[in-house]
Amino acid sequence: MEKTRFGKTELMVSKAAFGGIPIMRLNKEDAVRLIKETINLGINFIDTAHGYADSEEKIGEGIRGMKREDIIIATKSPADDRKTFNEHLELSLKRLGTDYIDIMQLHNIGSAGKRDKVFASGGAYEGLQEAVKAGKVRFPGFSSHSNELCLETMKTGKFDVVQFPFNFIDDAAAKEIIPLAKEMDLGFIAMKPMGGGKLDNARLSFRYLMQFDSIVPDPGIEKIEEIREITDIISSKCTITEDDKMEIEKLRAEYGGVWCHRCDYCQPCPQGIDISWVLSTESCEKRFTLERFKLMLGQPIERARTCLECGRCKERCPYRLDIPALLKENIKHWEKVTG
Repeated sequence: MEKTRFGKTELMVSKAAFGGIPIMRLNKEDAVRLIKETINLGINFIDTAHGYADSEEKIGEGIRGMKREDIIIATKSPADDRKTFNEHLELSLKRLGTDYIDIMQLHNIGSAGKRDKVFASGGAYEGLQEAVKAGKVRFPGFSSHSNELCLETMKTGKFDVVQFPFNFIDDAAAKEIIPLAKEMDLGFIAMKPMGGGKLDNARLSFRYLMQFDSIVPDPGIEKIEEIREITDIISSKCTITEDDKMEIEKLRAEYGGVWCHRCDYCQPCPQGIDISWVLSTESCEKRFTLERFKLMLGQPIERARTCLECGRCKERCPYRLDIPALLKENIKHWEKVTG
């Protein structure tokens, strides 16, 4: 697969990355085989995270014996403080079987509180800086789901890489985030290029994304057929057609009115409900193992049951979603999946 320059990092990365969430569902042998086959297709960029169960370990096994300099590894730590960040970093290095990580991201700077803790004295960013100086991390990055906080964090000038949701439904990044990343020469990882599993048309999804030459989509991969299809689409260099655009508009009309964009403008909830997390129940169910799904969504779902239907979230939502009704729908989906 053709490589592209990844912003100021000067890394030459494949035009699509390998997203490491779905391999949590695979046994080790199948995951390792998938990783090796993916790399043989020309994908040299692998993205994972400390919190993705055994994803890092499987990736470490999958790249064992390969030239380390041929593989670009990005992972993430959700830590707020330096001590926890350092613990996560050391564990990631051990799991991945490497003595350095190419891109280490602070995972989901999604609230002002998290941002303030990360940048405070003794915060996770200090640990990240130290890791770069020590040669354990080559380039600092962060991920976010909040448009406002993403822009603010980019403008600090503290990072070389940004990761943010981007697909033809969740397209807010096209307005300011992607242009700013290009202006600042930041590497941009397009998280959820297929809507976290909600969009099932790879051709449409990637033709849309291929219009943006400065981004690298990061699809979660579970089957070799999936990444083969994606590499074929990208390698064909087919441009988006008028028919494609019409189909996208049709899907936007279908999904746009009931699609949580995870902007969190609906917060704070007086009942402490993590609204955007609960509304991602269907997406999480598709991406994670059942055990991990239960662990991650159990508490948020139980808290969602306390919804008073006060309507404050509906008033704040810029997409005018009927959030109380959507909470009920996601609780029902949870109950169906978990029995």
